[in-house]
Amino acid sequence: MQQIYLKTRGQWRKWLAENHDRNTGIWLVFYKKETGVPTLEYDDVIEEALCFGWVDSIIKKLDENRYIRKLTPRKDDSKWSATNIRRAEQLIQQGLMTKAGIKKIGAARKGGVYKPAKPPQVSIKMPAELERALRKNKQARNYFAHLAPSYQRHFIGWVVIAKRPETRSKRIKESIQLLAQGKKLGLK
Repeated sequence: MQQIYLKTRGQWRKWLAENHDRNTGIWLVFYKKETGVPTLEYDDVIEEALCFGWVDSIIKKLDENRYIRKLTPRKDDSKWSATNIRRAEQLIQQGLMTKAGIKKIGAARKGGVYKPAKPPQVSIKMPAELERALRKNKQARNYFAHLAPSYQRHFIGWVVIAKRPETRSKRIKESIQLLAQGKKLGLK
């Protein structure tokens, strides 16, 4: 299976647009963050893969600086995680989902393996400290305001569950840095 190194989400989307229907899979090369080499973000890879009916699976270490992730066209009967269903629904709403992605969702719905869950709407109050920090940083505040409510809750929830005041402060600082850079929280 071919190994491919791409630097940007745009390059990945272009590759999928040109190859999603004629390729049986690839190994996408990633550089570890500490190398400083530009590499794709996990969320970008998954979201674009979903748009074209692809899915990720195995991860393997290549060397001290790189690893590879296997991406293949999704089988019609493969189960969908709740996270990927949420992502797919958001991508549809944003107009990013392609016909290939819609076709895979249709097949999965027919097969009963795509069942969007209705998550309970939990209301989490934003801590005053986080609100103050957002007011002080315009870039972070603007990016936060444009995030989907689920991503906003992710940031708020991560701060709220901190048990110690110093942990809460550290998380607020990290949240503001990420938001100012236009980044989501990721897997925390």
